Amino acid sequence: MSSEKSHFDEILATTRSVRRRIDFERAIEEDVLLECIDLAVQAPTGAGAESWRFVVVTDIEKKVAMAELYRRAFDNYLAQRDADEAATTERDAMSPNYRFLADHLQDFPALVLVCREGRPPEHVPAQLAFYGSVLPAAWSLMIALRARGLGSTWTTLISAFETEAAAVLEIPTGVTATVLLPVGHMKGAVLRRAERRPAREVTFWNGWGEQNGS
Repeated sequence: MSSEKSHFDEILATTRSVRRRIDFERAIEEDVLLECIDLAVQAPTGAGAESWRFVVVTDIEKKVAMAELYRRAFDNYLAQRDADEAATTERDAMSPNYRFLADHLQDFPALVLVCREGRPPEHVPAQLAFYGSVLPAAWSLMIALRARGLGSTWTTLISAFETEAAAVLEIPTGVTATVLLPVGHMKGAVLRRAERRPAREVTFWNGWGEQNGS
């Protein structure tokens, strides 16, 4: 395996959500963020439409307002999960990291809200095309940030208060907010490959359930 391929594979395999190990005091250069977004917009998009838009939030008052909305969404999310006893173990394991993010969202040097012009259609095939033309760009952005020593977290909870967030950021009607990426320089973060089921266990050949490709 070439060193270039090995390095690229390692970036893909170790792009993790970074919530705690962030240097909240270190600003991010505008040119670095724009460089990452330039890479993000090379992602696939349906019919060649460049309908993605990126709202970068660095103003402290607007970050605080977004964080307040995020905490409301997070608290509502936990309340819903509290009603599901079967989810208790999973909730207890995830809560500290998510709580930290909710409590410190305003401290991240930048928040990047990935949007798409238009509203999601009613039918599933059209919805897949709609989100399929923006979410690859959000993931590419997260990878580009990771490659430059910037940590981020993929979160969609803010969509629970999309209208209120749109008012804070002056986003016009008819634009859909998708993923929020809180971004900052990593500080002592050690990013490793996650424990995942191997490809052979989750891949079927020529029909559901067939795990033999030969």
